[in-house]
Amino acid sequence: MSQLTQLLGIWNTTPTRHTPVEDVQGIFSGSLIAALGLYCLASAGLLTGSTAGVAFLLHYAFGVNFGLAFFLLNLPFFYLSWKRLGVSFTIKTFIAIGLTSVLADIQSRFLEISSIHPAWAALLGGLLLGFGLLALYRHRASLGGVGILGIYLQDRFGIRAGLVQLVIDMGVLAAAFFVTTPPVVFYSVLGAVVLNLFVAINHRADRYIAL
Repeated sequence: MSQLTQLLGIWNTTPTRHTPVEDVQGIFSGSLIAALGLYCLASAGLLTGSTAGVAFLLHYAFGVNFGLAFFLLNLPFFYLSWKRLGVSFTIKTFIAIGLTSVLADIQSRFLEISSIHPAWAALLGGLLLGFGLLALYRHRASLGGVGILGIYLQDRFGIRAGLVQLVIDMGVLAAAFFVTTPPVVFYSVLGAVVLNLFVAINHRADRYIAL
């Protein structure tokens, strides 16, 4: 019985290490919340940064399936993850990206947002993505792309992952001027700032050390 409760994470006697079941619920919850954040942004025609932002650009400009584009764009970053962050992190991240891609595509079957102000979509979408990423980071996973690079730089050099992502995201959003209108870009930047400041403030390796 004690082995079962430890496996499920109930009365976990090792505060610095997650059980497999804790990782499963954390990765699923983080992916689901992140997918909901992406859906809020998409409902207002907004974008975000990182590989998700590039996937949005391809979707809006060429009609490419967002979930598929998001998954494929992250594949090159798995080499860095495998070499620098380890097998466990890479496998968890692969699962999280796959889950988020599928959930983002099927979200509209269970939830329909008929009308949402772009400012509210930016705020809500940015916060939901931030919560999703934070859950994944705390279970040693990410949504790939710049997230992998950000965690590596934070672990290696102490540079905040959220700040790294913010700088790169601004470059991705600047490219949005070529496929959408300035107001959409403005609100998309607002969402990216909300997301990355949330992650930068709340994700610190010295504050949360569980593996």
